Amino acid sequence: MSELLDKVTESVNYLRGNGAFDVEIGMILGSGLGRVAEVVNTKAEIPYSKIPHFPVSTVEGHEGKLVFGELSGKKVAIMKGRFHYYEGYPLSEVVYPLRVLYKLGMKILIVTNAAGGTNPYFEAGDIMLILDHINLLPDNPLRGRNEEEFGPRFPSMAKAYDPDLINLARRCAEESGIHIKEGVYVALQGPSLETPAEYNFVRLIGGDAVGMSTVPEVIAAVHMGVRVVGFSIITNALRKSQTEGATHEEVVEIANVAGARLSSLILKIIEKL
Repeated sequence: MSELLDKVTESVNYLRGNGAFDVEIGMILGSGLGRVAEVVNTKAEIPYSKIPHFPVSTVEGHEGKLVFGELSGKKVAIMKGRFHYYEGYPLSEVVYPLRVLYKLGMKILIVTNAAGGTNPYFEAGDIMLILDHINLLPDNPLRGRNEEEFGPRFPSMAKAYDPDLINLARRCAEESGIHIKEGVYVALQGPSLETPAEYNFVRLIGGDAVGMSTVPEVIAAVHMGVRVVGFSIITNALRKSQTEGATHEEVVEIANVAGARLSSLILKIIEKL
């Protein structure tokens, strides 16, 4: 057994010994997006700092807990807070929790983030359904030795965001009266927020939103055959980003407001799965 598999097994055994159970759905909740966890029938809540080999989130707005529970009769695991390249972690560590959830049975991943809008038709507070992504991070979570137990050496990313889950999200949004936008998410390394020229660059290469997360987790999930659906809360519009810029506090504030609508949409999707 490899060192990675040894570590994952140790993490899984710890979680099972502390109230965790096999799950169907995993969720990663980004900045200001912890509300879904409030309605979960919680069975176990375990701080990242207690789980062997887990990184620890250092970002304001990321609680750093793994929650196991039930939603609409489905067994779920919720990551309240995620890890980022800019925190100093290699991407193999950023995606480590997903390796653990996969060994706990995860088949579907719902991923959320707060992002800057580069599409001129987006406004602050919009919800964007992610159709695809562009990876501009200077690393890849699959770099290095491939663990065949998790997936193939060269996984296809042609349908990284599952088409059936995308269509389900559209139907749920329409039924719930929640207006959503759609687009391409671009990942930069951060932690500095983007310059006006970088916003223009992201738009020129086909991006509708820009952030510092999500792409590594999606790559790792697709590598393992996990189906993915993702959402961005647009926290600042293009014109403001090009002229005034944004602060992390503003990002969290807008994410908190729009998070209520996104939470409702996610709960509807889980109900329909």
